Amino acid sequence: MSSRNVFASLLLAGSCFAQPEAARRLDAAASVLGEIMDVADRAIPQRLLDRAECVIVVPSLKKGAFIIGGKFGRGFVACRKPGGTGWGAPAGVRVEGGSFGLQIGGSETDVVMLIMNERGAKRLMTSKFTLGGDASAAAGPVGRTATAETDAMMTAEILTWSRARGLFAGVSLQGATMRVDQEANQELYGAKLHNRDIVFSDRATPESAKKLYDMLAKFSSRKSK
Repeated sequence: MSSRNVFASLLLAGSCFAQPEAARRLDAAASVLGEIMDVADRAIPQRLLDRAECVIVVPSLKKGAFIIGGKFGRGFVACRKPGGTGWGAPAGVRVEGGSFGLQIGGSETDVVMLIMNERGAKRLMTSKFTLGGDASAAAGPVGRTATAETDAMMTAEILTWSRARGLFAGVSLQGATMRVDQEANQELYGAKLHNRDIVFSDRATPESAKKLYDMLAKFSSRKSK
């Protein structure tokens, strides 16, 4: 085989094993959720996860140099199917800017959000909304069996947590904006779909999202509110 053919074969082999960016982030999101929930005394309270309408995971949210104190991250949202019969297909989200409350260190932070009611879930139908402005948000409690529920937690549409350098804590994301990540949706579904066309539809879950879907099924169940 000529050197040219060898080079072409190597390129082809590399392309076969290269994982698209959206698929890599899906795997990272699944790992984040699994690692957080596996530590029972420092996990998201089980009761809250069981009640949540949707889960958002943003792995490796970064401090941005383009805005002083800014943040930027890309992740995914998955919502329960009607009747609570499992989880629907994930859709891409972008989180940008805002005051992220008490910083717990690290230049990259994993963020997890629970959308607690239908009012909060409807925010996903919009192209963009602001936490603490358009949607009420509160720092979530930590500990699988935690029972403390402040008035803010009882009324908040979204509960938020972050993890950096191994420390997992409830954190305020006031002022952060969330918008549709159509580029990620293009990678997953072959079209720049709006999230409302994904999360509340009967669209099939992509194979690349299986790990995240399995984590959601493992750690949460639909219980009475």
